[in-house]
Amino acid sequence: MTGEPLTERSARVVAARKLTRRAGRDAAGLFLAEGRQAVAEALADPAGVREVFATEAAAAAHRDLLTGAPVPVRPVTDRAAAALSETVTPQGLVAVCALRDVPADVLVDAPPSLSVALAELADPGNAGTVLRTADACGAGAVVFGAGSADPYGGKAVRSSAGSLFHVDVVRGAPLPELLPRLRAAGVTVLAADGGGEAALDELGPELTGPVLWLFGNEARGVPADLAALADARVRIPMRGRAESLNLAAAAAICLYTTQLAQR
Repeated sequence: MTGEPLTERSARVVAARKLTRRAGRDAAGLFLAEGRQAVAEALADPAGVREVFATEAAAAAHRDLLTGAPVPVRPVTDRAAAALSETVTPQGLVAVCALRDVPADVLVDAPPSLSVALAELADPGNAGTVLRTADACGAGAVVFGAGSADPYGGKAVRSSAGSLFHVDVVRGAPLPELLPRLRAAGVTVLAADGGGEAALDELGPELTGPVLWLFGNEARGVPADLAALADARVRIPMRGRAESLNLAAAAAICLYTTQLAQR
């Protein structure tokens, strides 16, 4: 890393800053990954990384990661790093990466043993957490239906803790069309629903083949028209007095239970 640090007014930083907004990401086909873990996972597949920005302090702290990096590493000022960050305390290390979208047809042609679809998910933090959980449970893909949070936003990328780079991402898929196609391809579609007719702990063969779990909006749940397209609406039995679980917790339980059944 040589040369004068780029400032927040430099053309490269100005262009990268546009990636903090969804419209900018979609227009450029790029997104930002901030912090050591995200940058390390991105560099594991350097073909998808365009460049890395690092402050002097970050370059010194992560010398082992950046020395010999197969992409340009550009010095930036602290203010430039702050302009590229969506956090209160910027980490000073940001990679510019290509969007990792795959077409929905990939899931239909070769269904993974476990996958997830999100319908109208609102919270970017939940988007990243579900990606992380899906990765931990061996899921092959996460589908973000139309109207869902963008998995490439800063909060989602941070919450995924690098898992965004491990699973296939499908965005904007029309779920009313995709779910029947997946079922026809042999995938069991299960809609998580607190009032579902099937109990998670009573499922058996339903979990052993290719499974796609469908989760909905944090407040409204899975839309009724999509739940009607599932093989079953599944509830998580609870002994305590809590009315419900938050989406991230419910997803973790459903995906882990499926992982156990598929061992």
